[in-house]
Amino acid sequence: MREDGPAALDWVADYLERVRELPVLARVAPGEARTSLPAQPPECGVPFAEVLQDLEEKLLPGVTHWQSPRFFAYFANTGSEPAILAEMLAAGLDQVGILWRTSPALQELEDVTTTWLAELLGLPPGWHGQLEQGASQATLAALAAARESRPGFVLASEQAHSSVDRACKLLGLELRKIPVDGEFRLRPDALDLDGASAVVATVGTTSTTSVDPVAEIAEACSRAGVWLHVDAAYAGCAVVCPELRWAFDGIEGADSLVVNPHKWLLVTQGCSAFWTRRPEALRAAFSVVPEYLRTTDEVVSHSEYGVELGRGFRALKLWTVLRCYGREGLQEVIRRGIRLAELFEAWVRDEPGWELCAPRPFSVVCFRLEGSDEENQALLARVNASGKVFLSGTTLDGRFVLRLAVGNARTEEEDVRLAWDVLREEARC
Repeated sequence: MREDGPAALDWVADYLERVRELPVLARVAPGEARTSLPAQPPECGVPFAEVLQDLEEKLLPGVTHWQSPRFFAYFANTGSEPAILAEMLAAGLDQVGILWRTSPALQELEDVTTTWLAELLGLPPGWHGQLEQGASQATLAALAAARESRPGFVLASEQAHSSVDRACKLLGLELRKIPVDGEFRLRPDALDLDGASAVVATVGTTSTTSVDPVAEIAEACSRAGVWLHVDAAYAGCAVVCPELRWAFDGIEGADSLVVNPHKWLLVTQGCSAFWTRRPEALRAAFSVVPEYLRTTDEVVSHSEYGVELGRGFRALKLWTVLRCYGREGLQEVIRRGIRLAELFEAWVRDEPGWELCAPRPFSVVCFRLEGSDEENQALLARVNASGKVFLSGTTLDGRFVLRLAVGNARTEEEDVRLAWDVLREEARC
């Protein structure tokens, strides 16, 4: 550990320093990474230095660099240095949170960090919070609790994330899609809650980051006795800034909520914050305590509120990030991302031959070159093949559009300017 640990840390530090210059999108063919490695497991061990060498020479070419400040696809994120170090500490402790007693610090630090984060986001006090692997798992838990409370179908916007479709598929629930308005927000007037089990509202939809009218939806759900789950995986992070608190208007009427610190709050992948004001419903849906796990402890374990039994020490990295950055540091990351997206949006707006395709409430810009879908798809392919930047696309109102998402804390104006220069250059081809 003392000999190889510094080498591993040096490799990571060196990687973060050079990642801006690496091709953002992996340039390998399917199967290339696999065939670069032996087909059979090793008979004898090798020095750790050889592992680092193979990482550099055989695996790194097949890595798409999510840590790159020029990664603008999907929802760009940042694994910050404090989170990376905390991940190492958690791995060293290797906790298994089956029960409270198997790691009291693991469970109670989850309680502390989700309470801290709830306060930073302006959530109502007293909600039960815990950390999940991702928003998909949190949404699955929420809809399972909703089904336990009141069987029926699920309603969500046609712009809702595919995790809602997957959760309904796993739970045997019918999913009914609700049309959106001109700003791609769920239309509350289109909700028919008769026989519904749950509604999923989205704060920051995947394609456009639109914000469904949570207050109006919550009022309708309350009257009908229907569970309201709010998916704020991306945009919920932004609410750490007071000027963006409008996105959570009406959140007190939600039954459950998910926000991903691993998306825009500098935590490494695998840390999704999940809250509910009805924990008894989750416990009714998930609690199974066999004899070998029964104890005399007068505390309910987090494993009784969700899918996982053996929980990892996720709270350690969230706790570390919150302590190392604080409210002010997190706000600066969010505000800088939004400023850069606003700058890019202005360039598109002012350039003849280009058009904006959706409002920009946060740090994602939807735009396209004036022309056919095929031309825009080909443009995106050329831009990504350049290796200089990585963008993604989506379909809005039946048209293919491009998406530029700013979210990496290391992204500077020069990186966004490079993306715009590459787009215009490739558009002339």
